[in-house]
This record gives sequence, C-alpha cells and structure tokens, in this order.
Amino acid sequence: MSEVTRRDLLQRIALSITAGQLSLEAAQHVHGVAAQEKAAHGVYKPKGLNAHEYKTLEKLADYIVPAEGESGGAVSAGAPEWIDLMASENPQLLAIYTGGIAWLDHAMQRRGAPNFVDATAAQQTAILDLIAYRKNESPELGPGIKFFEWVRKMVVDAYYTSPIGIKDLGYIGNTALSKFEVPQQAIDYALKRSPV
Repeated sequence: MSEVTRRDLLQRIALSITAGQLSLEAAQHVHGVAAQEKAAHGVYKPKGLNAHEYKTLEKLADYIVPAEGESGGAVSAGAPEWIDLMASENPQLLAIYTGGIAWLDHAMQRRGAPNFVDATAAQQTAILDLIAYRKNESPELGPGIKFFEWVRKMVVDAYYTSPIGIKDLGYIGNTALSKFEVPQQAIDYALKRSPV
C-alpha cells in the first residue's frame, strides 16, 4: 500500500469542493497547511493565483466577511490562502477564479476603473451589488453572478472552518455538559413563530 502524500491529500480535498462534499476536518486541514506555508515564509505566497488575482481575492473576502469589533474577518482568518491553496490543486477551481477575476476586472474597466482592486470603494460596491443577486441575471452579468456565488460560498466556508470563525460561532466542540439550558432567546423565537 502506497503512502498518501500531502499533495495527494490536498488534491482530494480540492476535488471534494467542486463535488460539494467537503468535510469540516478536511477544511481545517487545509487551514493548517496554509498556516504552515505562512509560518515558513513569513507571508503566504500564492500557489495558484498570480499576485493581482490574489489581491483581488483578498479584497472580495474582506467585503464578504469583514472584521467586526473583536472578531477578525475572512482575511485574518486565512480565507484567501485557503481558497488559493485549494485552487492550486484543482485546475477546474483555478479556472473559475482566474476567469471570474478577469471578468470582474473587465467589468470594472467598462465602468471607468483600471481593475477591481484599483477602483474606488464606491465602484467596487456598485459592481458587487449587481453580481450579488440572481435577480440581476443578464447576459452581461451572468458570468459575474456565477463567479461571485463561488467566491461568497468559499469565503464563508473558509471563514467558519478557521479558528477565528469557529470562535466567532461560539462552538465549543463535543464536550460534556452537566446541564443544558435552552437560551431564552431561542424559546422566545420559537413561541413567536408557533401557531399555538
């Protein structure tokens, strides 16, 4: 029986993303690999995306899950590294990101900006407001809407499987409790929605 290499494992995990079968353990493994890469070099060096594409992904991740109060956002949680590492192991996923970012930059150029990263915040949010909703589906916006759907799902997956995201959820894991109390907020919500 042959040994499974880290690269083989990452490829299998990346393939599971496009198949929609990513487990929490697999996602957390990728976070660990990305953190090791960052620790070894001081900064994360993109593996699949070029520098401009990676910077665009960071900007998108920051819009999708921004830092709030004491909770870090998607960028500090390592979502861009996680996505880039996954895309570097899956040509289909990499094509989604490189093509989607190229579409986004071209859409920004048609609106007078050099690209998404160098556009003003108002220009960035204006295009995101268009591609964030399927109701805006058109031949012009269709590819952007599909791309943004991928980005949004993967950024959220990356965030909520990271240590920062898990802490933000308040997840304590499989631990024994001497007593379980249903939060009053949950009870109030259930009673308000109940027909009884």
